[in-house]
Amino acid sequence: MKNKFTYTCVWTLATGIFLASPSFAQGDNKLGFHINGGFTQPAGPSNSRVDRGFNLGAGVGLNATPRFGVQLDFDYNQLGLKSTLLQGVGVPDGEARLYSLTLNPIVHLNPHGAFDAYIVGGGGFYHRTVEFTVPTVTTLTAFDPFFGFFPLDVPANQVVGSYEQNKGGLNIGAGAAFRVKADSNAKVFVESRYHYVYTNPIRTTVWPVTFGFRW
Repeated sequence: MKNKFTYTCVWTLATGIFLASPSFAQGDNKLGFHINGGFTQPAGPSNSRVDRGFNLGAGVGLNATPRFGVQLDFDYNQLGLKSTLLQGVGVPDGEARLYSLTLNPIVHLNPHGAFDAYIVGGGGFYHRTVEFTVPTVTTLTAFDPFFGFFPLDVPANQVVGSYEQNKGGLNIGAGAAFRVKADSNAKVFVESRYHYVYTNPIRTTVWPVTFGFRW
């Protein structure tokens, strides 16, 4: 299920880029791409259940005007589970993962300047997975030019419980972008958005901070 969802999101993002390309070629609108990564801070109800983690993302944006556009974002957040939660369940380790594919309008306050502040937010589809794990040992086949192939025991994690939800969600935030060169549209940016996902029985709320590159 997890791999199927990931492939679906990547395929949707790639399709969006492909479908938008004719507009870019005709010069009707400004097409841009971005990649980003950073840390994710749990917020609200999630703060008592997950620890700070990391995030990765990519997307494509289309500006209808220099000040207003819309972007399609694929984001991945990974967080550890709180020790109190693990103790209550009776397992030593675990993690939570949050995938999202969202459509987000963006408003630029200074689109032509060397420094641009912007507001971004929207909503879309979120997939959350929570896994509980215990340490185990797995056997791999190793190779050495002298010894040849031989079995090798390595430490690993065994999933003893997994829980998934597919839900809608919203996000809102702001960022700042800095132009790399005066004659270039390439920018580096820092951004923070609050994500509110309608998971049951408790909502998932996280606040990723990302650093990225847009071109």
